[in-house]
Amino acid sequence: MTSASDEAGAVRAVKPPGGLSRPLSVALNGGFRLLLDGETVELPCGAQRLVALLALRGRTGRSALAGTLWPETEEQRALARLRTALWRVRQTVPELVRSAGSGIDLAPGVEVDIREQIDRSMRVLHGTPVDPGSWTGVVPDGDLLPDWEDEWLTDDRERLRQLRLHVLEDLAEQFCAKGRFGLAVDAALTVLRADVLRESAHRALLRVYLAEGNLAEARRAYQTCVDVLRSELGVRPTAATTALLSPYPPPSHPRPRPAPVPSVLTVPSRR
Repeated sequence: MTSASDEAGAVRAVKPPGGLSRPLSVALNGGFRLLLDGETVELPCGAQRLVALLALRGRTGRSALAGTLWPETEEQRALARLRTALWRVRQTVPELVRSAGSGIDLAPGVEVDIREQIDRSMRVLHGTPVDPGSWTGVVPDGDLLPDWEDEWLTDDRERLRQLRLHVLEDLAEQFCAKGRFGLAVDAALTVLRADVLRESAHRALLRVYLAEGNLAEARRAYQTCVDVLRSELGVRPTAATTALLSPYPPPSHPRPRPAPVPSVLTVPSRR
């Protein structure tokens, strides 16, 4: 027979963190999604933006929230819109948002994909090894709310973009050190596809090619870097980049081309 304390313990074992009655998560990569117990929940536009801002910034005062979400609206009207957005969120998912003194925040225990991404990225940048078989999960491809044009997203997008590119460069170095050259090249080229003017990514690619002994590939990669920086920025690569190939000077004299071999040998006839 199960005691009351056993039943209570069983409930506590499956209860989501933070005192939530059911799992709640907010996803912002690739577009806004609110999931309650794994099921998608629809929110009006203003309520979505409120939840997204709290997911990115954490606890925020009411005036700051209203001014950020409705910057061109008079303060009292913006605060009224904030109250409406809060009411709609609480009508749909009562546990999602909580007041914290003069501020508002997502409830403890709500999972946010961007926060998890930042946490994973910071661990990589602090030296945590990454399993080569699952490295793509560390740096997801989706952009932050790509269909939204809100100005307040500019800084958050740039922060996440820079973080992602630094992590990819770090992974290229990590995989290169482990001899996983194919993965290292892929990580470095992923950075260059995102930003071909990023010289640190060109250097990462050069180091991989040199480490695996592909001097010809390294020379081609260096020339690509030279051409891109000259055509787009009017500059040459920095000394840190050119120094990578300095131990491998080009041959002083080009190799003579072999004489062409005739396809058919003709034998002179005797007369």
